[in-house]
Amino acid sequence: MSLTDFILLALAAAGAGAVNAIAGGGTLISFPVLVAVGVSPLVANVTNAVALCPGYFGATLAQRRNLSGQRTRLWLFVPAALVGGVCGALILVRTQERTFEVLVPYMLFLASFLLAIQERVKAFVQQRRTVGLAHSFLATGTAAVACAGIYGGFFSAGMSVILLAVVALTVDDNFTRVNAMKQVLAFALNVAAAVFFLFSGRVLWVVAAVMACGALVGGAIGGRIAGHLKPSTLRWTVVTVGFALAIYYWVTG
Repeated sequence: MSLTDFILLALAAAGAGAVNAIAGGGTLISFPVLVAVGVSPLVANVTNAVALCPGYFGATLAQRRNLSGQRTRLWLFVPAALVGGVCGALILVRTQERTFEVLVPYMLFLASFLLAIQERVKAFVQQRRTVGLAHSFLATGTAAVACAGIYGGFFSAGMSVILLAVVALTVDDNFTRVNAMKQVLAFALNVAAAVFFLFSGRVLWVVAAVMACGALVGGAIGGRIAGHLKPSTLRWTVVTVGFALAIYYWVTG
């Protein structure tokens, strides 16, 4: 790779970190740039997951106070997320390169769709109690988290929305605490998948290191400017880009 490629990747990772901090969906920025500079889609997906891992830690740390009183859920949901993440990662590394390339436009479309309905999911979480739907189903939630973990381990874009919906449907609590649980689960499954990827031989280490630095900087910047930007505008911009990329990969694939 050229110096220009590394600069582009660092900027893409910074953009992904900032977008994740403000609205979510950062993978829809960093993944296509990796592919654009010549990285195969499967290796790009693996490297991207490892590179953006530090950002999930920051989000989890910021939400730690809202985890008070959720110890039972953590003991059930976190192991499920870890197992799901490893299973998804295992499926990914055993997937043929050509098969993954065929799946890319559909995965991008699904991720874009999930990001598009994010606000509806949040609204549902906030309204659950007022319409008499508030019940906790921890056993069902544990299984659902594991399934969401498989998706996240295979392709991380959109997994936060899936996790938010899963936790909201199976836990009786307010949005702030449900969102905190979602952050922990996203961090857990991403770390599990990333650790598995470390031994897969498909991580571009120099690229991952450069992107990790960019993601950290972008996340810090995004956190500072979050209050000055309209998340919905940024989210719909990312959604539009995601759908456009899905169509592009589908036509050219």
